[in-house]
Amino acid sequence: MPDSGSNTPPLWFKIAAVVAILWGLAGVYACYSQLSMSAAQLAALPAAQSDAFTAMPVFVKGAYVVAVAGGLIGGILLLMRKAPAQIAFIVSLIGVVVQFGWVFGVYQGASKLGPSSMAFPAFIAAVGVAQIWLAGLAFKRGWLG
Repeated sequence: MPDSGSNTPPLWFKIAAVVAILWGLAGVYACYSQLSMSAAQLAALPAAQSDAFTAMPVFVKGAYVVAVAGGLIGGILLLMRKAPAQIAFIVSLIGVVVQFGWVFGVYQGASKLGPSSMAFPAFIAAVGVAQIWLAGLAFKRGWLG
């Protein structure tokens, strides 16, 4: 149950919610761009990257879609001050773990793409954890209903 206190979130919370939406929109754009690449666009990528995209199974592509959709929905719900935002962010993080778990575990992407290829996925996962934390904090403080 949320704490009783001011039910009005501070401005920084609203800004964070808008940033979460923008982050989610960027993820949707990246996902759409990657999954809709033509053969010519795929061939123009560095060989290691092209190979990784080509090898990606359908369930991993689905996890990518779940990750970005969950993040965007979570951001929208956060801005709307709805408690299911935290669930959406958790679903998103699960998608991220499945996607990058395959890339760096099963596919062994770090050895094929280089160790630096793990930096941005690690940042994405950290943002996911931060979003879950923020939604939990907002619920605890009574800002989400």
